[in-house]
This record gives sequence, structure tokens and C-alpha cells, in this order.
Amino acid sequence: MRVALIGYGMMGKIIEQKLLAKGHEIAGIVSMDRLQSINDIRDPFDVIIDFSHPDNLESLLAYVEIHHTPIVISTTGFTSEQVAAIKHAALRSPVVYTANFSLGITVMQEVLRLITPILEDSFDMEVIEKHHNKKLDAPSGTAKMLVETLNPDGIYAEVYGREGNGKRQKEIGIHAVRGGSIVGEHSVIYAGEDEVLEIKHEAHSKHVFANGAIKAAEFLVGKPAGLYDMHDVLFRK
Repeated sequence: MRVALIGYGMMGKIIEQKLLAKGHEIAGIVSMDRLQSINDIRDPFDVIIDFSHPDNLESLLAYVEIHHTPIVISTTGFTSEQVAAIKHAALRSPVVYTANFSLGITVMQEVLRLITPILEDSFDMEVIEKHHNKKLDAPSGTAKMLVETLNPDGIYAEVYGREGNGKRQKEIGIHAVRGGSIVGEHSVIYAGEDEVLEIKHEAHSKHVFANGAIKAAEFLVGKPAGLYDMHDVLFRK
């Protein structure tokens, strides 16, 4: 597999190392100190892996629109308009896009889908996420994704933090912690009468996201146009 790698920060360097260790090739790297644009890559490639910045999305999707190249979009922090553009691009090109490329988080979602219909009538549900003190957005995109898994039909109010007096309603509480160098922790708590079930995922390094992005790229090569996520990569081959 030949890859066009967009972004060469910490994640880009990790992905480069892992790609080469698996016997894949890198056709070119686009970053501030490398190639300036994907159009500058002269060697052919099979797939694009983007781990850069939302500002690069427009030019990448313009390239994909012309060439129909498969693309794995691992960048986060997109606006709603940019997410809509990604979905539009997937009408003509194969795209993997998700809020979290961790294999463990993907499996966690599958577990939540299985057990939530069984527990939701008699258990309260809460989501807690923890990240390092440099993370800007709260709650995390992954926390929002987990809440969507718990509440696909929107029947629960989504309460972001709590303050003051008030009786619990039909709701899911979402809580964000920021501190130190925590890479990423996400917990879903089902609290019932006299028992508590907690489903928890901890990321101990950014390598887990690189592993998922590479697995997604391997999956995407040769696939028809469409919007895929990590559930497709792991469970719907």
C-alpha cells in the first residue's frame, strides 16, 4: 500500500514509522516543512491518511473530488459545515471518518449498543471523559460519539455538567476533566439500584490512534465510494 501522508506532527511521525514497519510505502508527506500540497506528490499512491488540521480539508476534498482517491480523515475539530463536506465527498469517493480511531473505543461502542437497551429502563447513564490540560474542546468528540450511541433517538436530555439544585430527569450526564498529561479516558456508567456497571477505555499513548488509522487505510483500498467508520473496518468487512 502506498500512502500520501498529510501532517507530520507527532501523529504523522508515528504513522510513518508504523507504515514502514508494516512494509507499506509513503509516496509523499505534506506539512509545513515538507511538500506544501497534495498536488506536489509526484509518485502514485493508493490512499490518503490525514492527521493534520481542519484548514487542510478543503484542498484535500478538492483533490479527492477529482481523483476519487480513498481518504482516511483522522483530523478532529471540524465545523458542522466541514463534516457536511466530508459526507458529500463520500458520495463519490471512499472515506473513513470517525471521532476516534482507537480499536478499543470501537469495540466499546459495540458493547454499549448491545447492553443499553437492556439496562436503560432501570439504570441511570453518565459519561465521563478525561484529557490532558492542553486539550481545547470539551466534552471530547469521542464523548459525544458515545452519548450518541447511548441516545440514538434523542429521547434523553443531554446534560453537560451539573450545578445547583434539581431532581434528575430522563437524562444522560456528560462530564469533562482536564489535567496533566492524560492521553484520553472515557467511561460510561450505568447506575442502578444497589449495583453499578462501568465500561471504561484508557488510551495510554497516541499509538492506539495510529494503529486504527492504518487499519482503516488498509480496509479502504479497493472499496467503493461511501462513508465508512471504524465499525465498518472492524465488523463489516
